[in-house]
Amino acid sequence: MTTPRELPLAGQPVRVRRDAVANADRILCAARRVVDRDGVENLTMDRLAAEAGVGKGTVFRAFGNRAGLFAALTDDSERQFQQAHLSGPPPLGPGAPPLERLLAYGAGRLRLVGVQGSLILAQVPAAKFDVPARKVSAMHIRMLLRQCGVEDNVDVCTEALLGALDPDLVRYLATERGLSDAELRAGWQALARAVVGTGGVSES
Repeated sequence: MTTPRELPLAGQPVRVRRDAVANADRILCAARRVVDRDGVENLTMDRLAAEAGVGKGTVFRAFGNRAGLFAALTDDSERQFQQAHLSGPPPLGPGAPPLERLLAYGAGRLRLVGVQGSLILAQVPAAKFDVPARKVSAMHIRMLLRQCGVEDNVDVCTEALLGALDPDLVRYLATERGLSDAELRAGWQALARAVVGTGGVSES
């Protein structure tokens, strides 16, 4: 016979899930504060736990490891950017000619790198080409190139354009070479136009 002590508490699983979500949100907010204030290199699990007011075990349960934490930090802004270029207003979203969308995509990606570049660079690079966000970016650029009339070497052209948006390269050009945001955008757009070629633009 089951004793009262052994009976499950009504609503306990829901409460546990809500507590876990609340802890994760608190930890992410604390992580953003540390990164904004002191830089990503100073974001350790011990420091994050202290900043969030939780135990270090709670941090690990929520995100698994440091790489998981960094991925969660970049996830929200990445999803918003994907939504903007897949279904948002033109020229980034559908409704503009493909070349305009391609140029807007590069400008938007450069802005995103400027905001969260240090977090992107801090993530584990071994699976760099298998990151879902990168696969979505490659698929989107490939689609726009085909709409622009590019038929030969589409995969190589896609990777050339995507590689020019790599956070390592963008950070180097900005910090070591002193290029401004406007110069970075203009350079990427010139590359996109060169890849597409004169007369290769079609209306969507």
